[in-house]
Amino acid sequence: MAESSEPTAAPLLFDRALLLARQARARKLGAVTFLLDRVAGDFEERLRAVLRDFSDAADVWTPGELLREPMRDRFRNVVHIGLEGGLREALSLQAESLDLVVSALAFQFVNDLPGVLAQIRRALRPDGLLLAAMIGGDTLTELRQSLAAAEAECEGGVSPRVAPLADLRDAGALLQRVGFALPVIDLDRVVVRYDNAFALMADLRRMGATNILFERRRTPTRRATMLRMARIYAERFADSDGRIRATFDVIWLSGWAPHESQPKPLKPGSAAASLEAAVKRARR
Repeated sequence: MAESSEPTAAPLLFDRALLLARQARARKLGAVTFLLDRVAGDFEERLRAVLRDFSDAADVWTPGELLREPMRDRFRNVVHIGLEGGLREALSLQAESLDLVVSALAFQFVNDLPGVLAQIRRALRPDGLLLAAMIGGDTLTELRQSLAAAEAECEGGVSPRVAPLADLRDAGALLQRVGFALPVIDLDRVVVRYDNAFALMADLRRMGATNILFERRRTPTRRATMLRMARIYAERFADSDGRIRATFDVIWLSGWAPHESQPKPLKPGSAAASLEAAVKRARR
């Protein structure tokens, strides 16, 4: 049988309609925005370091206001693409229509991140910039470990609770894969302390960041399991004052649409001097 020429669809890990509902619930409860506020401040600093103006910009799926005053003065036009228009992850962006695309704390809930990055790459004009921040790395490693240990002990198995997260290497490879030039990836680790695990989970609910996996457990967790989780968390991840730690890793991605003015790596064999000669001179 001949192989199909159709591309394989990305697996659906995240229920993005549920994500939209969870974010609406968070706003109703009173959103917890300390992480978004930190990222928004970092965006301003990073964009200030780019010595150019951007005529047309788009903010993709950020759960809140990102390009705030006074940063808006640098743009002629800013479009905010809300999550309600991106449940299927299709961006209605014209080719080469933007100078800047930004996104904060959204890409970790994307099923087909390579596809979304490819859409953004096509929407950028030559020498246009993508600047994004997403949750990844070891985020909530303490909660993951405590939940897994409690479930294994109390229920004899572990259910999917926390979404799979990208690491730095994955993110850098994705930018190169879809054709971004001069990719830069770095990580900002934020450690937040709480009185107990239940206070952390309340914050996650008010951040709209609770479990939206399609394969999530659909029945309530036993009370005994949750109490055991909180005890394990306190035993393994508490400071001397009894407060627990929670790790949030923010992965920053930046890349440029290729342009002839950008620096390019030398071709192999084109160097004017060899490394061997340089080493010999250093030893004299």
